This record gives sequence, structure tokens and C-alpha cells, in this order.
Amino acid sequence: MSAPVTIRTRKFVRNPLLQRKQFVLDVIHPDRANVPKSELQDMIAKSHKVADTQLISLFGFRNKFGGGKSTGFCLIYDSAEAAKKYEPKYRLIRNGIVEKKETSRKQIKEAKNRKKKVRGTGRRIANHKAKKAAKEG
Repeated sequence: MSAPVTIRTRKFVRNPLLQRKQFVLDVIHPDRANVPKSELQDMIAKSHKVADTQLISLFGFRNKFGGGKSTGFCLIYDSAEAAKKYEPKYRLIRNGIVEKKETSRKQIKEAKNRKKKVRGTGRRIANHKAKKAAKEG
């Protein structure tokens, strides 16, 4: 198939407050440029006995000079609810937990400019209406 890949974990922390395990992940991949995150998710799911690979969030990977080794960060959430609560929206979209909402760039800009015109105590309500109008349109 492809060249073998070795994963090592460093700085492992069980974070009960955020309901996750977090650690630095070293990926050793000689004879390969890099390793897809989906492949790494599968390997981590096996090694840490995680049923759902969507609960594993991988990010911040950097290749070492000379190649053959990459280092990044990994979070394993206890449940999908915990992931939705604590993980940034863009990473939830990447992992397929949440669907991306499509709005046009023009609507977002118009809502922003309407928001800028309102001053004083009604500002919060106007912001809410502007966002709602952008989402509906």
C-alpha cells in the first residue's frame, strides 16, 4: 500500500473541564511527503479506543525541515455535545459535525454596514436584526 507511518504522543493531558484528552502528536513518515488527517484519525481511534473518528480533532501540523516528521496537536472529545460546545466552528465544519451555512458576501457586508449606522441603546437589537436579515436572504 503506502509507506509505514508511526505516531507518538507527547505532553498528554486529560482535561476534565473541557471533557477531552489533549496531546502533541509526532508523526514519523519517511518516504512520504505528509499523511492525511483522515488516516491519522483512524490510527488514533484504534490506539485510544475511540468509537467515532469525528470526536478527534487534529490541527496545527508542521513538517520538520528535511521531511519525514510532522508535529501537530490532537484533541479527543468525550462526546459530540462536548465537541460542539468547546471546539471552534470552523473545525467542527472540517470534521463534518456541523454543516456550513452559505450566505452571500454581499448580504454579510450590507448587514455590517446597517449595523454601523445604529448608535446608542438600540445597537444590540439592531445587530440582531441585521444578522437575522443576512441569514434569511
